[in-house]
Amino acid sequence: MMRKKYLDKLVEILNKKNMDAILIAPSEEMEFIMGHNTHLCERFQALVIKNDGTYFYICNLLTVDEVQAVLGPDIKVYGWFDGDLFTDTVKKAFEENNLIGKTIGVNSTERAFLILQIMEAVDVKFVNGKPLLEEMRMIKDEEELENLRTAARITDESYIELLKFIKPGIKEADIARKMNEIFKEKGAEEGFTMVCSGPNSSYPHYNSDQRVIQEKDVIVLDWGCKYKDMCADMSRTVFVGDITEEERQVYEIVRASQEAGEKAAVNGAYIPDVDRAAREIIQNSGYGDYFFTRLGHGIGYSVHEAPDIKKSNERQLEKGMVFSIEPGIYMAGKFGMRIENIVAVTENGNEVLNKASKEIMIIKN
Repeated sequence: MMRKKYLDKLVEILNKKNMDAILIAPSEEMEFIMGHNTHLCERFQALVIKNDGTYFYICNLLTVDEVQAVLGPDIKVYGWFDGDLFTDTVKKAFEENNLIGKTIGVNSTERAFLILQIMEAVDVKFVNGKPLLEEMRMIKDEEELENLRTAARITDESYIELLKFIKPGIKEADIARKMNEIFKEKGAEEGFTMVCSGPNSSYPHYNSDQRVIQEKDVIVLDWGCKYKDMCADMSRTVFVGDITEEERQVYEIVRASQEAGEKAAVNGAYIPDVDRAAREIIQNSGYGDYFFTRLGHGIGYSVHEAPDIKKSNERQLEKGMVFSIEPGIYMAGKFGMRIENIVAVTENGNEVLNKASKEIMIIKN
């Protein structure tokens, strides 16, 4: 079922950007706009939305019936057979829809090898369409904000329960499992979980979960549930048994940076200024080289959306934008720390969605 509200928004953006159409391959983006996502394989398939609001679909014969059932009988689905050149069908579809010689945006999952084949066979200009799809859902409405608040509240509440659960001898994976159990108990869906303990805390996107928690560990917890399609995302850093003087000092720097970023992220603020407000605190403390990530990312239907909060994103914050503020200091192989809250821009400033404590938490058993 096409999301009418967002389809209209996308068409408006296509016209504003002087683009004739956008081509969307199977992806989270397709699922969002069409309410359906098919298997992404090596065969070309895509939903094509034109700047007059009409759309059609091109796919291999093995997917035609499935897609037709989703789009309904009135929408044209062009099927191609494995034994034929798919580009012949693309050419026919583009000719029938007056897209020859036109400019078409491409979404984030379409593969270059397929686009290059189409460009060789059909006179068409392809451009990056990802920013248009980001723009389409960057401003959240009141219902979406309410669901984001609920997701944040449930994630906040899970923090207190997690602190009682964490102890030496259990694995990172045990904590991650507990996070998801709590989400389900509270009526939310599983979201994502990342538990980075000891030296693993120094890797911002650590990708394992088998280390056993030990006394004196620093643990970065990064997690969030999903509620009515909206995502939460929060990070807290906790200490097992004790905290060293250096750890305390680094923690306070990260907390001061995070709070400065939150304070700066108000309606009308210039995004590079928000990044600088937080980054300067860490740089002036002598840890600038250890804060090598962006300050934050947008959030909504996906954990990572637009807008990115970073120096190179030269635009103003607007009411309805929602994003993380998550500075960190990461000293490879030693320890890392991150504090993250989600912030929504309001008419007169902002609203911080996460309320969980940012006090130093030392877990004593």
